Amino acid sequence: MATCFWLRSSGARRLGWTFPGCCLRPRSGGPAAASGPAPGPAQLRGYAGGLAGLSAALLRTDSFVGGRWLPAAATFPVQDPASGASLGMVADCGVPEARAAVRAAYEAFCSWKGVSAKERSSLLRKWYDLMIKNKDDLAKIITAESGKPLKEAQGEILYSALFLEWFSEEARRVYGDIIYTSARDKRSLVLKQPVGVAAVITPWNFPSAMITRKVGAALAAGCTVVVKPAEDTPFSALALAELANQAGIPPGVYNVIPCSRKNAKEVGEVICTDPLVSKISFTGSTTTGKVLLHHAANSVKRVSMELGGLAPFIVFDSANVDQAVAGAMASKFRNTGQTCVCSNRFLVQRGIHDAFVKAFAEAMKKNLRVGNGFEEGTTQGPLINEKAVEKVEKQVNDAVCKGATIVTGGKRHQLGKNFFEPTLLSNVTQDMLYPPASYFYSQDPAQIWRVAEQLEVGMVGVNEGLISSVECPFGGVKQSGLGREGSKYGIDEYLELKYVCYGGL
Repeated sequence: MATCFWLRSSGARRLGWTFPGCCLRPRSGGPAAASGPAPGPAQLRGYAGGLAGLSAALLRTDSFVGGRWLPAAATFPVQDPASGASLGMVADCGVPEARAAVRAAYEAFCSWKGVSAKERSSLLRKWYDLMIKNKDDLAKIITAESGKPLKEAQGEILYSALFLEWFSEEARRVYGDIIYTSARDKRSLVLKQPVGVAAVITPWNFPSAMITRKVGAALAAGCTVVVKPAEDTPFSALALAELANQAGIPPGVYNVIPCSRKNAKEVGEVICTDPLVSKISFTGSTTTGKVLLHHAANSVKRVSMELGGLAPFIVFDSANVDQAVAGAMASKFRNTGQTCVCSNRFLVQRGIHDAFVKAFAEAMKKNLRVGNGFEEGTTQGPLINEKAVEKVEKQVNDAVCKGATIVTGGKRHQLGKNFFEPTLLSNVTQDMLYPPASYFYSQDPAQIWRVAEQLEVGMVGVNEGLISSVECPFGGVKQSGLGREGSKYGIDEYLELKYVCYGGL
């Protein structure tokens, strides 16, 4: 829930505000833009063939283990969240398949760790090249299975591929150290070595980028991986497996085991507790992250966690309103508000509050268009599934029961069961949770430094609503995460330091 609060002081020396204001619902769309009305349900069904015409090689439905496409004893359906149409039946992996994938990854690790950094770099670069070559088809897969507007899906594929390019270069920059101690007859060395097999569990909101951001670093370091993609979006992970295979990534280095929601818990537990797995990398909810941390604790595995939170967007009196509104639109409504760093609470200082809210509401009405992701002009697609819609509906109803006023929207959208109307609530109060990121707008240099340093978050956007970049470290603090992804620091999550003391010299 994105919430606008009044700020009573420009000092901002304490960030624990609880002031009344207005609330903007994270949602699957906005009102129809001037370009034309939104499509009706019958029109939406016409997009059910979104995967039609794509390369058959990219539309895989089996698991990918040890370099082979393997069926499972059962399958599960994957649906287009916009139309509800079935996109296909995918292998529903269980405990046996998960254990087999871990064994394949471990066997591959024994040789992959000895492959030269230059060769690993070359293979990752080939994988990147193939992603760019197939970028249009990969984007269509994302839109079909996640509902993300096609333009955003195309952006994700480029972003996703850049992680492979980045880590193909970082593979050759894993340096150790030589330390001179007080002992004249000894030399001390520090080596960096791959941790081993990594279990990678990814979400549906960025079904391609969340994989390459983790896997690119892991493979560059010399690790092998077992990927469990979200049950809503397995096709992207399987398409990446096909391209990895085409690029020459050796069998067992990149493994994918899709599974249904019914099997997700036991499959996740198996790959996180198997003694052959040395590292867990997870992006998802804080609740699930805590469960996986418990699994990791029993065998003391290395862990990276990118978890949930409610990112604040702070607008001070000194802010440029137009700039702040543009940043809010970019931050809040990307992927229909379904990202871990989307702004969820707008804390607006009293002097600028009314002007900001008015301009923000006008921008929403003018620029947001709800519809199927394949339709030209759509900026807001559906929520990922009906469970997500029910959550939004429940939160709106709860806010209203506690005194909030519906300014606009507030109910399911006529387009279908996974769409929710653009909603604006006023007179909302809520407590703050730990966010992975924060955003604030100010033209006061002293205030900028003071607030940026005091915010207890992993990332801060100052006068900027989009902060993700392959070159910069991504991650949260406290209950929003552990570790960092991307940047020069990302590869360190998959490396162990080994101290070697060489004596008798």
